[in-house]
Amino acid sequence: MALDLSSRESIETGAAALPHVDLLVNNAGRMTGGLLEEQDTEDIYAMFQANLVGLVHLTKLLLPGMVERGRGKVVNNASISGYAWFPAATTYAASKTGVVAFSESLRRELRGTGVSVLHLVTPGIDTDMLDATREVYGRHMAADSWDDQSPDEWAAKIVRAIERDDHVLGPGGRLALAKLASRGPASLLDAISERMFTREPR
Repeated sequence: MALDLSSRESIETGAAALPHVDLLVNNAGRMTGGLLEEQDTEDIYAMFQANLVGLVHLTKLLLPGMVERGRGKVVNNASISGYAWFPAATTYAASKTGVVAFSESLRRELRGTGVSVLHLVTPGIDTDMLDATREVYGRHMAADSWDDQSPDEWAAKIVRAIERDDHVLGPGGRLALAKLASRGPASLLDAISERMFTREPR
């Protein structure tokens, strides 16, 4: 069924019309990027609504049925940007960091209910959105060397993570190192950013 995550009314109407949901995959998203002062304000609001606020709202509405039945899983599409905070990704990284925090807080909140939470540290997936991301970030970041995965490959990994009842699915490859670096001193990501980023358009 059609559901517009930019509309509170659409989210509420859609959730009320859904049958029992045992697996919720919050996969919708938008992307913003570039120097903060150059990002369109309307785009920033729309991105936070789709990436974080709408995700929280829909989950809140469908969660009670899962808890009541004592089973269910919520899967939230975060991003490597939720861990590795690079320049030219200020607002997008903030929204995805929010998804990581929401997912981990909710996972702990639901312990013992039979409902679990998985968040995806999604890498670059070979889609139109990745092409758009490369175009926007590529003005200020070296984006040509990003690792890509096919949608089918990533989807298969997600299915396995759901079946294993994992709570986080990492990106693997070089991005796994970026995720690891995000847990260390800020100087590690600072050094990477210095090599990759320029305020002047490429």
